[in-house]
Amino acid sequence: LPVKTPRRRSEPRVTPNSAVPTARRGVQQLLTALERVLKGREAVDCERRLAARLGRASAGPAADLERLVGLAVSVRRGLPELLDVVRDQEPLAPPDPYDLHHRPGPYGAREDWERLRRAARTVRPGEYLTTRQRRDLAGLLAHCTRTDPRALLARVLPHAPELPAVTGLADAVDALEGFGSTTGAPVPPLLQGVVRISVEERAAGPYPADDLDAWVERVAARSGVDEAAISQFRADVTAAAAPAPVTAPGPAATAVRGPALAPRVQVELLPAPTGRRFTYQIWTFADGRPHRLALVRDTEAGSEQVVDDIRRVLRTEVREDPETALVEYFLPCAWLGLDVDAWESPDSDEDGPFAPGITRRVVVRTTERSRESYAGWKQRTAALPHAKRLVLDHRHTDRKVARAQLEVHRDAGTVIVCCPPSHHGTLLRQCVQAGVHTVLWHRADHGEHLAQDLLALVDGADHTEVPEIVRLERAKAMAEPESSTHHGRKLSLLYDAPDHRPPQLAPDAWVLTQP
Repeated sequence: LPVKTPRRRSEPRVTPNSAVPTARRGVQQLLTALERVLKGREAVDCERRLAARLGRASAGPAADLERLVGLAVSVRRGLPELLDVVRDQEPLAPPDPYDLHHRPGPYGAREDWERLRRAARTVRPGEYLTTRQRRDLAGLLAHCTRTDPRALLARVLPHAPELPAVTGLADAVDALEGFGSTTGAPVPPLLQGVVRISVEERAAGPYPADDLDAWVERVAARSGVDEAAISQFRADVTAAAAPAPVTAPGPAATAVRGPALAPRVQVELLPAPTGRRFTYQIWTFADGRPHRLALVRDTEAGSEQVVDDIRRVLRTEVREDPETALVEYFLPCAWLGLDVDAWESPDSDEDGPFAPGITRRVVVRTTERSRESYAGWKQRTAALPHAKRLVLDHRHTDRKVARAQLEVHRDAGTVIVCCPPSHHGTLLRQCVQAGVHTVLWHRADHGEHLAQDLLALVDGADHTEVPEIVRLERAKAMAEPESSTHHGRKLSLLYDAPDHRPPQLAPDAWVLTQP
């Protein structure tokens, strides 16, 4: 007789993750954010309204947060629609008439709303607009004839290693929708692009430029972008698009035009906690071309390796003709005191060690210029032609006193920091917050005699000439090895002049832009 093989008990099947909406990337974050925003039975009402918008059947009283999120992630542009529905949820308490940032409903806390938006962006990085917003924009773009899609992408995404292939403005806008804002950028790339389209199309008449502006204002308000940021960005783009006034050639015109032709090597340093090892990326800007990423080092390296990589970039990526390059170190505010201008490479070839601080103009810049400092920065920009010098010494080491001095002298374009080195970090941060462009300080010495020497050093000089003056002083100090008191030794310069925008991780173009 045949032997019967016992049947195995069937094992339960594990449902693939792709079939479980709440198992997708970021959805758990979205659920957590919604739990802070929606209370009680509000999820049921939101599910019903979202189903009506998307043309899907509602779960009725059985709806909950999981069904609400599952419905949103199962439909194209469902998450922007979800955010729109949640934002329109009826408030449970009357709004405060004195609260300028009030949002309807129990999710009035701005951080809860921002957390919800970030979670939605994690789930669907490429979706920013609702279906109706996208349809309205596409209708307006059909009337735009002056804007080149490729040029638009190059302006909005100057640091993208490769621009998306697009066939029209609608494709370009769809591509911009997939890019999120960089750290500190108040205006998302999508809205930046539409503002630029509006500015270019305005030359052909008020339509569709006025309607594009109105569309940007509506979408910005719905997505939590400050109206002031939009207005400022539009004003800066408009000013940059205006034709430059024609001036007769002369010494003054040459002085202004010369430094702009010099190539730039920009090094963005991310120091390790000890401050002796770094990860970094090196950018180049030359010949009027956009920024180009030349080198990235993700493993920690010392200062000699940083300088060696700068030398390699100068040799292979930059044409220093007719003027040598300006080397800019971008640092967080807490690390502005690093002696990057004194760094050099090992003595490994016939030329000896490479010291950029002697043979190139080396300046320090900061990646932490913020929107708070923008007003002061722009005011000092306007005052540059007749800017004064200000000395902050041992009397101004108290932060409130230093801030008051900078407020009183809002037209000061150059600040001399001449106090004990232990207070340098505090005063440098005060200068950055107040929007100061140029700060000169000595890392080891201080006193009235040094302040007078540094004031005499920059007296009568245009702000564009200060980096070269400082480089020559460093070279003079190096050329006199027997003199240990030359003020060119350990001389540092913070130079955030308004003639160039910073690299990718710094604030967006509207923060540091051509006035």
